[in-house]
Amino acid sequence: MGKSASVWDQRSELEIARDWNGIEQVVLRVPRGASARVSLHGGQVISWKNERGEELLFTSSKAIFKPPKAMRGGIPICFPQFGNCGSLEQHGFARNKVWSIDDDPPTLHPNDSNGKIFVDLLLKPMEDDLNFEFRLRVSLSMDGDLTLISRIRNINGKPFSFSIAYHTYFSVSDISEVRVEGLETLDYLDNLCQRERFTEQGDAITFESEVDRIYLGAPNVVAVLDHEKKRTFVIRKGGLPDMVVWNPWEKKSKSMLDLGDDEYKQMLCVDAAAIERPITLKTGEEWTGRLEISAVPSSYCSDHFDHHLLGVM
Repeated sequence: MGKSASVWDQRSELEIARDWNGIEQVVLRVPRGASARVSLHGGQVISWKNERGEELLFTSSKAIFKPPKAMRGGIPICFPQFGNCGSLEQHGFARNKVWSIDDDPPTLHPNDSNGKIFVDLLLKPMEDDLNFEFRLRVSLSMDGDLTLISRIRNINGKPFSFSIAYHTYFSVSDISEVRVEGLETLDYLDNLCQRERFTEQGDAITFESEVDRIYLGAPNVVAVLDHEKKRTFVIRKGGLPDMVVWNPWEKKSKSMLDLGDDEYKQMLCVDAAAIERPITLKTGEEWTGRLEISAVPSSYCSDHFDHHLLGVM
């Protein structure tokens, strides 16, 4: 755990608490008022608030907060498998395990520490045949931007392959008033059509029914525009070539025990991910992936981020 040296009093900016199951949570706060809460159950960010105290991540009113069930909302980490494409449980096991606080993590670039409050988490496998360690840094900048940096290393044994996604549940005013920009003209795999491959035809993604797609070769900057709230989420990613877009819509929502019947209207998942081509690490190799999300006024448009932010990671 840490902060930029000699800038803030860490005692007032980082707090360790426990939920009603006794599992530790880390609360990060910056002086301007933004905050984030991270549960050691799943290494999952379960809250991200701006300086006005507005919650930016969706959590279902019917979410189950009891291990080993993953909580529906926040930012679950899907690892080492996405969905049900593999031999493991849905979305892998990382989101269902209890992580530990890493008090002595390997050094990251100074830009990933300076001017930020952060916590480092660690997941090691219990099974002998999975020889990896997963280090996760969650940080909050002075402006309230949220960053997750994953470092996965094959610590011994045979090559290790995995998929990964930051399954980010954004809180939106009304899904019918939301659009996603930055994925136009890309190919995508449609999970509603047995992962058949299509090409995006629209100038933006809008929502009138269930959507469950994996966009391939996505740019490093994508925007989610919420017209009613006049808010734009800017998603920046690195090391993660794909982008998942998901909303269950009405029919599927009613079949999900941990999601309210109408809550699909207030949520949208847009996930930075590596799915189509799993990542393979040989012994001693390490992979790094990162997600940075910010919430800005909607006057910040796609033309702006195309010209000024592409290639920032």
